[in-house]
Amino acid sequence: MSRPLDLVVLGLSLSSSWGNGHATTYRALLRAFAERGHRITFLERDVPWYAAHRDLAEPGYCDLVLYRDLGELTALTPRLESADAVMVGSYVPDGVAVGQMAIRAARRAGAVAAFYDIDTPVTLAKLARGDHEYLTPELIRAYDLYLSFTGGPTLARLEREHGAPMARALYCSVDPEHYAPRASPLRYDLSYLGTYSPDRQPTLERLLIEPARRAPHLTFAVAGPQYPDGIDWPENVVRLDHVGPADHPAFYAASRYTLNVTRADMIAAGYSPSVRLFEAAACGTPLISDSWDGLDTVLAPGREILVAEGPEAVLAILDGRDETARTTLAEAARARVLTRHTAACRAAELEAALHAALHHAALHGAGAGGIRAAP
Repeated sequence: MSRPLDLVVLGLSLSSSWGNGHATTYRALLRAFAERGHRITFLERDVPWYAAHRDLAEPGYCDLVLYRDLGELTALTPRLESADAVMVGSYVPDGVAVGQMAIRAARRAGAVAAFYDIDTPVTLAKLARGDHEYLTPELIRAYDLYLSFTGGPTLARLEREHGAPMARALYCSVDPEHYAPRASPLRYDLSYLGTYSPDRQPTLERLLIEPARRAPHLTFAVAGPQYPDGIDWPENVVRLDHVGPADHPAFYAASRYTLNVTRADMIAAGYSPSVRLFEAAACGTPLISDSWDGLDTVLAPGREILVAEGPEAVLAILDGRDETARTTLAEAARARVLTRHTAACRAAELEAALHAALHHAALHGAGAGGIRAAP
């Protein structure tokens, strides 16, 4: 390992997993990063919807600091200036102003300023519309390192078309100490875990709700908040408004199969695996997924994951595959995830990317300690 780093992260949330997938991503990644000997401070905007659903008030692997507004964040500038790297996440409130502040602090400290995009295809679609909610074209060029939940051709696009000095994939991951198989009665033939999203709902309708209508002898489950009241749920679909991270393994263990549904922008970009893929596989629950480019670089279709285009394919899996085929699929996926997609793997990738950005800046006279102007 290279020298230990002092990292400050400004992310959407670490303290609350309610209604977002960012918290579980940060928790797994930062815990593993700390285990590699690095120091971490996480700065989080204190907002009422996360405060009301806070399920990790005191992480033991990093300092968690809540701030109410940009004024309170400005008072924390000395902490930013003492770091080796400052990393701003996507969807941070006032993300443009926060990014500008982070880059200026990094410049003064000779540190690396990084952007961690947990929503890359959504971000690029927003930029194409001129929507600069948390990122601008100028900020992309000013960050020393662009870490992306999306890999594949998008990385070259970020560098070539958007001027990112260095773009690297940093996929989501799983903590195998928490997400592991457990003995449990099977309650659901097919489950889905995810917050409501309008662009995912048609796929959920096609791959779970319609199969439920056609197969009243089977039991389905949909867990997650913010689903509108007008959805016509069949009687054999169990609705759970929220399943916290501590209960994810039990939810997966109760499922014969679980469904992965990908957002439209991420299907278009490809190479955008959901954390639910890794969580379910680590728990030994076999997966059914929609199709997208790059899926085969994460899990092998037919051997480690099953792909379905419509309700007929889903029902053929649920009614036609025997228990031996089901468990063989699950075991193969779990083995792949434990080898390539754990939080420890991702923390090593983050460490390498930060050191590469420091080295790149030193060589090229830009970014950390260099001459490129902060926006």
